[in-house]
Amino acid sequence: MTIGWCILTLLNYYIMPYFIVFLSLFIVTIIMLALTIIEVIKLINTKKLSSGFGILKVITFCSLTFLTYKPWITHQFIEKADWTLFYNKRIDIVEQIKTGKLECQGNQGYALCELPFEFPILSNGGNDIIIYRNQTNSSVTVTFFVFRNFFEAPSIHLVYSNDIGQIGQLEQMVLHNPKNNWKIKDNWYRTSGQ
Repeated sequence: MTIGWCILTLLNYYIMPYFIVFLSLFIVTIIMLALTIIEVIKLINTKKLSSGFGILKVITFCSLTFLTYKPWITHQFIEKADWTLFYNKRIDIVEQIKTGKLECQGNQGYALCELPFEFPILSNGGNDIIIYRNQTNSSVTVTFFVFRNFFEAPSIHLVYSNDIGQIGQLEQMVLHNPKNNWKIKDNWYRTSGQ
């Protein structure tokens, strides 16, 4: 059960469209709540309240129900792990863009580009990235989607920039909303709400 929940959580995070995620979270929360109630009733009916395995099952179901009901807790953990695991691959993509090995067509220096591979998923929502090339110098800003918005839900991005103007805008976002925007390391930002 726990492994299935972990797999579903990762699929919801990386692959599923948001409206399906919402529906699946709702259904899984109801199922987990029902299973938790069943396990509590079983534990009480056996009159072995000291049963370690039974108590562990109830605690596990309660924890998974809570984490399903509050998915942003799990998403924050996945986001941090994703940043760590795929940092070098994202650096490679940025370097390919800087050197012109990865080109996308766009207007006024902006381009929505689909990465030329399916896995690993470096940018949620189809492995699309946004590239901004400053026309006056060779600086770039590359936006990777962590969460791609659906209706009113804000998008969450990992943004690389060596463009002074874009860095200024990113720093302003960090200054005005540090809860949802922050600098990860030199030239890298985590942004939300665009």
